[in-house]
Amino acid sequence: MLNASTREALLHQLRTSDGAQLQAMQFPTSHSSDQDASTPVLHPVVVVGAGPTGLSLAIDLAQRGQPVVVLDNDNRLSAGSRAICFAKRTFEIWDRLGLGQRAVSKGVAWKVGKVFEGAGTEPVYQFDLLPESGHERPAFINLQQYYAEAYLVERALELPLIDIRWQHKLEQVAVRNGISELEVSTPEGNYPLQAQWLVACDGSKSSVRQQLGLESKGQTFRDRFLIADVRLNAPFPCERWFWFNPPFHPGQSVLLHMQPDGVWRIDFQLGWDADPQQEKQPERIIPRIQAMLGPDVEIELVWASVYTFACQRMERFVHGPVLFAGDSAHGVSPFGARGANSGVQDADNLAWKLNAVLRGWAPSSLLDSYGSEREYAADENILNSTRATDFITPKSPISHLFRSAVLQLAKDHTFARRMVNSGRLSVPAVLHSSPLNCADLASDAGVFDTAPALGAVLPDAPVIHAASSRASHVLRELGHDFTLLYFGKAPQWASQLAASEPQLKLICIGADDINDHGALAQRLGAPTGSAYLLRPDQHICARWTQPSADLVRSALAQVLHGAAANPMESATAQRCAA
Repeated sequence: MLNASTREALLHQLRTSDGAQLQAMQFPTSHSSDQDASTPVLHPVVVVGAGPTGLSLAIDLAQRGQPVVVLDNDNRLSAGSRAICFAKRTFEIWDRLGLGQRAVSKGVAWKVGKVFEGAGTEPVYQFDLLPESGHERPAFINLQQYYAEAYLVERALELPLIDIRWQHKLEQVAVRNGISELEVSTPEGNYPLQAQWLVACDGSKSSVRQQLGLESKGQTFRDRFLIADVRLNAPFPCERWFWFNPPFHPGQSVLLHMQPDGVWRIDFQLGWDADPQQEKQPERIIPRIQAMLGPDVEIELVWASVYTFACQRMERFVHGPVLFAGDSAHGVSPFGARGANSGVQDADNLAWKLNAVLRGWAPSSLLDSYGSEREYAADENILNSTRATDFITPKSPISHLFRSAVLQLAKDHTFARRMVNSGRLSVPAVLHSSPLNCADLASDAGVFDTAPALGAVLPDAPVIHAASSRASHVLRELGHDFTLLYFGKAPQWASQLAASEPQLKLICIGADDINDHGALAQRLGAPTGSAYLLRPDQHICARWTQPSADLVRSALAQVLHGAAANPMESATAQRCAA
């Protein structure tokens, strides 16, 4: 555990460093008392990997009062910008974790995407990812991954229940009698460690997965792409621009994004036969960008990488006391920004369930729902990512013909524009068949027909605190527990129930408590006197037009204790077979 003075020094450095300084920063390796113990120390939760998924999970658990050990084999932030497109849902989660605004203030917000074909200067297709007003966060914010990781580390260092151990590398894992037994190496030597729950957030080449002899299966795509981060003065707006077969890169595709610090991300499709080492050289990259922007544009190459990609996942994410999250559990192509965003959603789903199990509020079978729900979400991401990749990089004559026809038709016909696929952008999965969804008990036919489905994340909406006139948004008001949203003045039973249930928060909308001016009620199709029950991860799990204390108690019991029956398994199996 880092001492107080070291923590303060690191916090100061993280808060005052620019991008280059953050990438050069090295975190100290601390000596843990576990290294001196005569017998292995058992910790309730050990997280392997201090990336966006692992740190989001650790912060969430620590804010719920759970101590967490985080092991990382490195002592630096990620090299290069890597993931840059963070979705609205990620920032809503990070707002609850206390770092959302820090990241928003640095990032570049956008919501419009445009697709071009050939030499045309007008888009054949464009989209607005958030045409609806009243949401606190934009559809997407571009932010280099090292900034995101820095803000996560900063927040983690503010929480004394998190013990980040840099350069503590997991060497061996074995599960005996329901406990994970670990062998950890450090610059000072090895030491044993035990975990009641071990969460692998250690990336696509997960050492935990390898140690346990588990596999991640899927499809590898035969193509190569160049990522080039360049600093330049470009005449483009804060939008996502995608070109098919442009004159400056004929026969291939190009993607453009703006990042902070005057840096632009440009992806060039190269083809399978391209030499990765040659294509990363400045003398190969600069001419490509000059062909795109003109020979007189001043270009500073910041970072470059050549990659291939695969869509794959583990068959199961839960293996007894070992759980997998983020890239260790699933991987997708980068088109659609579904990698890091999905990992943060894994953490959001897992943290409250793990906390409930550790506190004895729920049996360990609740964690099975983490597996089924996030496996379902991974299948959805893989399906969308695979379709996008097939459209962007067609591998057969018929696929090329189809894409050419769609792009030509899209110039003049609305129906064809819906088939243009340069990457369906990340949105949170709607957990339609989750075992945690309760029936729409006592609802009148048709009342919730236009509302989000059970299993969806609650849509955001502006609200005002009646007593103070303080403006806010409903997602900010939900906190870390279950929330009963009651539309109207709270009946006595609701107030008594919230007082007697420590895991339940009551929020009254449109009454003396919080006023939504009808926006949230309209989005939810909620008449006066109705109620919504929200999980701690803000997914809708129940709703009623005539709620009662017994109905709410029954729903809470089903969510926490009735998760053993798992209808999502059959849906996930069908998706895998497809």
